Amino acid sequence: MWQLRMQGVLACLMLLMIQGVHSAESSDKNVRLIVPLAPGGIADITARPLAVPLSRELGQSVIVENKIGAGGAIGMAYAANQKPDGNTLLMALSSILIIPEADKVSGRPQSYTMANFTPIALVSADPTVLVVRADSPWKTVNDLIRDARENPKKYSYSSSGIYGTTHVAQAMLWQAAGVDLLHVPYNGGGPSLTALLAGQVDVVAQAPGTAAAQQKAGTVRYLGTWGADRLKAYPDLPTMKEQGYDVEFYIWSGLFSPAGLTQEKLVQLRRAAKSSINDPGFIAAMGGMNTPIKYLDGPDLEKFISQDQKRLATVIKNMGKLE
Repeated sequence: MWQLRMQGVLACLMLLMIQGVHSAESSDKNVRLIVPLAPGGIADITARPLAVPLSRELGQSVIVENKIGAGGAIGMAYAANQKPDGNTLLMALSSILIIPEADKVSGRPQSYTMANFTPIALVSADPTVLVVRADSPWKTVNDLIRDARENPKKYSYSSSGIYGTTHVAQAMLWQAAGVDLLHVPYNGGGPSLTALLAGQVDVVAQAPGTAAAQQKAGTVRYLGTWGADRLKAYPDLPTMKEQGYDVEFYIWSGLFSPAGLTQEKLVQLRRAAKSSINDPGFIAAMGGMNTPIKYLDGPDLEKFISQDQKRLATVIKNMGKLE
């Protein structure tokens, strides 16, 4: 009898231990999708609808976490230093390529390099648009450039942060036009648009999807797009090149993992990302924001990133050291 009781106690203890292990394992099974910029920006509004099908494809809950600061550098450095076990992913914009180059130009220690990441999938590539309030006197880019040329530093522009994607896009335009505007950086595309709406700045560059609701409501006006061609959603909006400025820029979003994934995990994540990006719900969400999906993975994605990295490095060198 005593032996039977002891066996029962041991069996209960073993069961509790097993349950404890399962609980610990299940708590580790949530996938954290790090967004290094503020809520409301293009990285955030891309990550959240993607997390839904991605959770289903991976069989794990995908939790979006915003870790903001330093134009995205804080969140990206954080993601770079996590375990490459597939439980931490990063939804980054093209600024992931800009920040290491900006660190070089500024003489700062690099918070991360692209060698710290494994690219999983390109999700979207959105030509930037130049945005002003609806009550602005400017109807075209040339209207703005004319006034800015006559009044250096009088007019201000916001961005997602120093050397952030929208900062670089606007700096390219100002350099091409030979004008000088006052830069006011924020921690993401959402806050930079809010600053425009509040009258704190005069102009901002945004991905069309970020400002789509305000554009539809008639509170803002688009002056031009950095795309090579006119946007399908805005066929009457001229490109910068059509208006005389040889600039082209895209805010793309991509899914990354910390470097060091096993081949098996990399294949799993890329397969799940492909299915998620092709999910009807995600396609509808992106379509509602007029954000074009551009899916790439594998060698095509790595080639795309390498080419864009070289192009952006040249732009950053021309911008020089900024504080």
